[in-house]
Amino acid sequence: MEADRLNSPSTSVINLEVLGHQLQFSQDPNSKHLGTTVWDASVVFVKYLEKNCRKGRFCPSKLKGKRVIELGAGCGVAGFGMALLGCNVITTDQIEVLPLLKRNVEWNTSRISQMNPGSDLLGSIQAVELDWGNEDHIKAVAPPFDYIIGTDVLGYEIRSTSVHEEMLQMWKSNFNVKLVPKAKMDSKYQHPSIQLFVMGVDSSVGNTERAAERIDQQNEDGTKETKLEKDENDDNSNPAGKVGDFSGQIMDEDSLLATRLPNGKLSEWETRRYGSMAARLLRDVKIT
Repeated sequence: MEADRLNSPSTSVINLEVLGHQLQFSQDPNSKHLGTTVWDASVVFVKYLEKNCRKGRFCPSKLKGKRVIELGAGCGVAGFGMALLGCNVITTDQIEVLPLLKRNVEWNTSRISQMNPGSDLLGSIQAVELDWGNEDHIKAVAPPFDYIIGTDVLGYEIRSTSVHEEMLQMWKSNFNVKLVPKAKMDSKYQHPSIQLFVMGVDSSVGNTERAAERIDQQNEDGTKETKLEKDENDDNSNPAGKVGDFSGQIMDEDSLLATRLPNGKLSEWETRRYGSMAARLLRDVKIT
């Protein structure tokens, strides 16, 4: 196994293939700030885009030139997934994370340009500070956007099922919400504790006037997409707005993971997951 596949306290760089490009993301798992680690949800997200970009709404011909903002970008993995599909991405985080985020943006855009001279495969991507609620920061990023994306924005694990359920209820009161089926995700890069949601604003959901204020720019079908745009090839196994209570299911599946491992062994993907968790838990432990 390659040493850099284990996300340990000494792993400062994660190498990741995204849409056929070998990218490199610097990280600092020993940092006190959670945003300086490459978390698994961002990898699941870009691999989901990779699997669904050949046709439908995630194909480059339909995404080219779309404006995207990434919230809580951290190391910037998710933003590069959209940029490599032709989007113009503004990837954002707090001031403490910005130096690392900018370094990853500059290094990878330069590498892509060098490896593909004259190509327009990459849309654009820039890193800026965004403190939620700061009106000056909000004006500076110049909304509206066609897409708003975020991975592990508020946390990287469920600590309270009641809080998780409350969050889902808040989403449903303002958006059409759909859970992405596991079959739509990459067969390797998925996990029971990681979910992807598609959310779209619709004037029929919640307060009509408030919803109308949020739709600064509409798509052809009259909705503005949030988080992930609804894939026209998705099945109807869980219609938009029918989220239900998944919190208990997530916790149960995660707790049984160790007994379901094929051949009783961890894959490289699982090894990196648990290595990342261990790195965070042991960061303050002093060995004498």
